[in-house]
Amino acid sequence: MASNVYECMFILDSNRYARDPGGVAAQIPLMVESCGGEMLASRLWNEQRLAYPIHGHRKGAYWLSYFRMDTDKVVEFNRACQLNENVLRNLTLKVEPRLVDTLVAHARGEAPPRPKVDVDQSFADEDDSDEADETVETEDE
Repeated sequence: MASNVYECMFILDSNRYARDPGGVAAQIPLMVESCGGEMLASRLWNEQRLAYPIHGHRKGAYWLSYFRMDTDKVVEFNRACQLNENVLRNLTLKVEPRLVDTLVAHARGEAPPRPKVDVDQSFADEDDSDEADETVETEDE
């Protein structure tokens, strides 16, 4: 099976989260692992007032998660989220493979990996562009 990295934003019931933050947050990795996934990063993003009430709730705790899962299991995962009473809404998106390391590092609070740049080559490119600007000639003279 093809395995991809996914980003999921949950809106959690803020009342239940305020009473038991560890218990509510612990359910997210359990849902991922029950569907055969591997949790890469998970954290509270924000707690704020909702734009419109969802099931009578006016506030929500936004929880951001990154996980690796088989593509066939994503539908099962979204269904498990719908059945969980602590999850008001969720949105699951596939992460572009070239962005995985940067996004997961940022979610963990780590410094993102820096791309390797050949310093000598970058300075040589700048020097070439300066010379091209200086050698502009006009034929009006």
